[in-house]
Amino acid sequence: MKFSIGQVLATPGILELMAKVDPLQIHRCLLRHVAGDWGDLCTEDKEQNEYMLVNGGRLFSAYKLNNGDKIWIITEADRSATTMLLPEEY
Repeated sequence: MKFSIGQVLATPGILELMAKVDPLQIHRCLLRHVAGDWGDLCTEDKEQNEYMLVNGGRLFSAYKLNNGDKIWIITEADRSATTMLLPEEY
């Protein structure tokens, strides 16, 4: 783990998605997030995450699941919580 993720939270959309797909896919995304693999972000957003990792700030990742659904994972700047959500829930 590159950073603390605090309390892990899942929105209603993520909970519904976990009933439709293999929940391990979502778990793997969370593991990628904490390893500093920011997923499907542009270069500038990945660089911003690397800056925030060192200097403090919110961390954001985006991933596409095997069925085409997208999920976002956001860790708060104070590292107190990490939320998994669907883009439309933001």
